[in-house]
Amino acid sequence: MEATLHIFIEYRIKEEHVQEYEALIEDIAASLSEYGAEKFQWYAAEDQPNLYVELFKVPTKSHYHTLKKWRKSKEHPLFGKLDPVIDGGLEKLNCWAFQARTDELKE
Repeated sequence: MEATLHIFIEYRIKEEHVQEYEALIEDIAASLSEYGAEKFQWYAAEDQPNLYVELFKVPTKSHYHTLKKWRKSKEHPLFGKLDPVIDGGLEKLNCWAFQARTDELKE
């Protein structure tokens, strides 16, 4: 059985689109469960203006690859709306998957 993956998505929003983005992220967060995502968290950087990070979990690598493809797609009816508000467009949306190693640490 595959281990749960922790997904980190990071991007910078154009200053003039922050309000539009903050309204849009509510719809995005609500839709992620359709892709198997759970435990969504959303952060704004303290020391880097308009930099945002999303964190959530998915059950498999397949879920991750599918979700990453759609999150970076201008054609997706919801996720594509991020393209004009991200500084540099969806090409600048960074997405990474991590497996927890905490359980492997030995004291």
